[in-house]
Amino acid sequence: MSEYRIGVIGGSGLYEMAGLTVKEERRITSPWGEASDAYVLGDLDGRPVAFLARHGRGHRLLPTELNYRANVYGFKKLGVEFLISVSAVGSMKIEYVPGHIVVPDQFFDRTRHRPDTFFGDGLVAHVSIAHPISATLAEVLVGAASDESATVHAGGCYLNMEGPLFSTKAESMVYRQWGMDVIGMTNLQEAKLAREAEIAYASLSMVTDYDCWHEEEENVTGEGVMEVLRKNVALAQRVVRAAIGRLDESVVNDCADALRMSLITDPNLVPAETLDKLEPLVGKYLDRSGERLAWRR
Repeated sequence: MSEYRIGVIGGSGLYEMAGLTVKEERRITSPWGEASDAYVLGDLDGRPVAFLARHGRGHRLLPTELNYRANVYGFKKLGVEFLISVSAVGSMKIEYVPGHIVVPDQFFDRTRHRPDTFFGDGLVAHVSIAHPISATLAEVLVGAASDESATVHAGGCYLNMEGPLFSTKAESMVYRQWGMDVIGMTNLQEAKLAREAEIAYASLSMVTDYDCWHEEEENVTGEGVMEVLRKNVALAQRVVRAAIGRLDESVVNDCADALRMSLITDPNLVPAETLDKLEPLVGKYLDRSGERLAWRR
């Protein structure tokens, strides 16, 4: 079993919490380049945890500039089975008030410029993403938020926009008509790649604003979002700490065999360099015992 079974991706303030002892910082190079920053590895209340600053320390990277593949690949290389995401979202519903937490269970994609699969280069895989969030981890997050007396909404649809600009008012009104619950810029690609990597992924979506649809509220601004986030750092830290406390060895990764029936290409036709770079993902399914390669089902 991996030493670092639990990962957290979000702002750098998340790993400045009580109970955490930092052991090292580790940079992990992926076949797709560098992750957003070094992974901060430590023990939180006796449990090993790997943290990554999603936008780099100092918030240097745009949502579109994030190397999503490298970020998730690094967690996979560390052996992470459960990946907790913490991020800011705008509310598309009056009842989701700034300061509340949403743990979404669906996504809607409005991005245009982002790689969101590890596959290609001679290897085709079609992975189910009908239910893109780990139900097991989502339940843990909702329970942890409730334990910390946060107002938490279980379920909902996260619309992933491109960014970095916020919505126009016309867009915001249409998204409300579509029934979207929250809007953000980062989580969908993470969820897709985590599923391909067989990592259980769920999101603590921290509501910071009402986008620009609410007539009685100020339109969303970067300054306003960051101010609410700063106020919510302590809450996010407490919820993450409580969630990690719930993730003992009895909690089973419900996404651990997502690739089992998804690998389509005859492995004998896949370029060796593709098999090599995807070894952390597909290696356990590759049977090399016969004269020809085969996928284990």
